[in-house]
Amino acid sequence: MSDEAEPGFVRVRLDLAYDGKDFSGWAKQTSRRTVQGEIEDALRTVTRSAVTYDLTVAGRTDAGVHARGQVAHVDLPAAVWAEHEEKLLRRLAGRLPLDVRIWRATPAPAGFNARFSALWRRYAYRVGDRPGGVDPLTRGHVLWHDRPLDVDAMNEAAALMVGEHDFAAYCKKREGATTIRTLQKLSWVRDPASGVLTATVQADAFCHNMVRALIGAALFVGDGRRPAAWPAEVLAAKVRDPGVHVVRPHGLTLEEVAYPADELLAARAAEARNVRTLPGAGCC
Repeated sequence: MSDEAEPGFVRVRLDLAYDGKDFSGWAKQTSRRTVQGEIEDALRTVTRSAVTYDLTVAGRTDAGVHARGQVAHVDLPAAVWAEHEEKLLRRLAGRLPLDVRIWRATPAPAGFNARFSALWRRYAYRVGDRPGGVDPLTRGHVLWHDRPLDVDAMNEAAALMVGEHDFAAYCKKREGATTIRTLQKLSWVRDPASGVLTATVQADAFCHNMVRALIGAALFVGDGRRPAAWPAEVLAAKVRDPGVHVVRPHGLTLEEVAYPADELLAARAAEARNVRTLPGAGCC
């Protein structure tokens, strides 16, 4: 996966949003509807191309997860970009289904890679704990928890999780992939009007199921079933704990992806590809 387009191609940054309800995640799959598949099909159609131009995305969201601030890139032949640049957004809006929108399509600066150049990804997870349930108009984006939640206890637990750690206890392990991540923010607030609790979860990157597992642990603290120290104890064990529940995906939204200044993009991409270890960890 190169950080530069091949000669004769233009790397285009796409800023997009989607409602994940009816998608089987981001990554294209045979016979399943995915965000990547819909966008690549639309690009091929509106540019009247015989080939599919592959997308690279900042965060490969799971089935049912939403995105407000997703970022991807695609390398298009320079002649195709020159022909369609001015009308590409309008044409894509007419071709794409209504549950996915592309807001911007711009030439990417040198060294830009939507995945590896990212400094951090920020997610929000929304939970309602009112006895009567969740507002029907927001039910597709808010999880209902059937016990009252203590925000202060959840924030006490969250503070113990921030920093660089091995999140193996909160990730679905993938062969050859590291589970070391830097969790930069984890906090909860309750909206006084709606009563909805929103978790802000920001990290340099996330491993599979990490955000939803962190939320599941927090809910057990919030409703009093576990003490505030429990999520950090699970983290320190570095193995999946059957007590950690991976919450449903519909409460999760990718809100923003951040990138460094243009002159630092290539260096950031190279850094992100390095295999990470924690200080003091052995090599073997």
